[in-house]
Amino acid sequence: MKKTYYLFNPGRMSRKDNTLKFTPVDENGAEGPSKYIPVEGVSDLYCFGALDANSALYNFLGKNQIAVHFFDYYEHYTGSFMPKDYLLAGKMQIEQTKHYISASKRLVLAKKFVEGAAFNILKNLRYYNTRGKDLMFHIEKIENYYKQINEQKDIETLMGLEGNIRQVYYNAFDIILNDFEMGGRSKQPPHNEVNALISFGNMMCYTLCLSQIYHTQLNPTISFLHEPGYRRYSLALDLSEIFKPILVDRTIFKVVNKKEIQHTDFDVHLNGVLLKESGKKTFVKVFEEKLSETIKHRSLKRNVSYKHLIKLECYKLTKHILGMEEYKPFKAWW
Repeated sequence: MKKTYYLFNPGRMSRKDNTLKFTPVDENGAEGPSKYIPVEGVSDLYCFGALDANSALYNFLGKNQIAVHFFDYYEHYTGSFMPKDYLLAGKMQIEQTKHYISASKRLVLAKKFVEGAAFNILKNLRYYNTRGKDLMFHIEKIENYYKQINEQKDIETLMGLEGNIRQVYYNAFDIILNDFEMGGRSKQPPHNEVNALISFGNMMCYTLCLSQIYHTQLNPTISFLHEPGYRRYSLALDLSEIFKPILVDRTIFKVVNKKEIQHTDFDVHLNGVLLKESGKKTFVKVFEEKLSETIKHRSLKRNVSYKHLIKLECYKLTKHILGMEEYKPFKAWW
C-alpha cells in the first residue's frame, strides 16, 4: 500500500533506478546518510525543508503519479507539484462549472459542507461533554446555529454563520485541553501553541484533501463554499471543513491531553509560535495513525480507512454534480 513520506530536513533528492534517493544536508552543507525509498510505495511527499532536485526527478515523479507538497519555514503551505491531470473529464468539468455558476446549485452544496462540518464539531463536543468537560453552553449554541444553516439565502451569510460556529467551537478548546490555553483563534502567525497546532493540522488536512481530489474527475480549483481564487485549490478547502474536526482536532486533543506534545515542542518568537521538528514529527505520527484507522462503513458494509473516506466523499460529490445521486456530507456516527 502506498504511503505518504514527510521530509523534515533540507536535502537533495535524485532518482536511482526505480528508487528515490534522499540525502539530508545540514546548514553547513554537510551531507548525512542517504535514504532510499522505493517509488512504487510512495503516494506523495511533504517537504518541510528545502528540497534540491532537478527536472529529471520531477519527470520521474510525474510519471509515477507522485505529488510533492511544499511548506515554508513558518509552516505555510506554499504550493504543490501535481502530476498531469490524468482523470479530468470534459463532461465533469462542464457540470462542475455549471454548479458553481448557478447561485442556487452552488448554495445547495455550500450548505452541505457547513452542515457536515457543524455535525462533526458537535460530535466532538458531545464526546467530551460526557467525559467530565462541561460543554453544554457551547453545544446548545452551535445546535441553534445548525438549525439556521438551511435558512441562509446566499454564500456570504452562510460563511458568516459558519464563522460563528467555529468561534463558539474554538472557545470550547480551553475547556477540552489540559495545560494549554487557546484564547481565541489566531493565524499567520499563530500567537500561541494551540493555534500553532490548529494551523499545522489544518494545512495537513487541506493537502490531504487535495491529494484525494486529484485521484478523481473533480477539478480542485472549482469550489462552492469558498470562493475560487488564483493559485489555490479551493475545493480542497471545502472538503477539509468536513474532516478537520475528525482528523485535525481529535489529533490535537490526543497529543495535548496525553502529553505527547508539550511546551518544549514549540518555538516562541516575538511575532508568533511555531512547532519545532520534534512537535511536527509527533503530530504527523499520530495524524498518520488516525488516517490508517478503519471503521465499518454503513453503506459499503466493509472496513475503510479515514483516508479513504475523503476519496469516497469526492465520489459522492461527483455523483451529485453529474445528477446521479444527491450529495450527503460525511457525518461521524461513532
